[in-house]
Amino acid sequence: QVQLAESGGGSVQAGDSLLLSCAMPGLTPPSTFCMGWFRQAPGKEREGVAALGSDGRTAYHESVKGRFTISKDDAKNTLYLQMGSLDPEDSAMYYCAADPARTVCNRAYCNCGLLLRRGEFGTWGQGTQVTVSS
Repeated sequence: QVQLAESGGGSVQAGDSLLLSCAMPGLTPPSTFCMGWFRQAPGKEREGVAALGSDGRTAYHESVKGRFTISKDDAKNTLYLQMGSLDPEDSAMYYCAADPARTVCNRAYCNCGLLLRRGEFGTWGQGTQVTVSS
């Protein structure tokens, strides 16, 4: 089974930027039809942060629009999340995910935004911690 590995987390000040990376060695379609970043803070439910479809379409949580950017490097099999203007509310464990549910994402149709809201992915990383101080 493919293992995802996040990196790039750390402790920063409000207003700083961070680049998270998610190595996805050996991941192939249909597992790559939609990939995403999620986060979970202590005492809170997991929430979808950003998703990227194989068609290049993106979806973002309302709270990160204009501040975060999801992208990928196919040559490196790596998914990225560029985070800017960080706020203490962004502090959480960040996870990358792939292998979307086939009922929502397949060769004929893929609703990456719905997957971001539902979190219906089959493969997850172990997470990387992001802490933002005011």
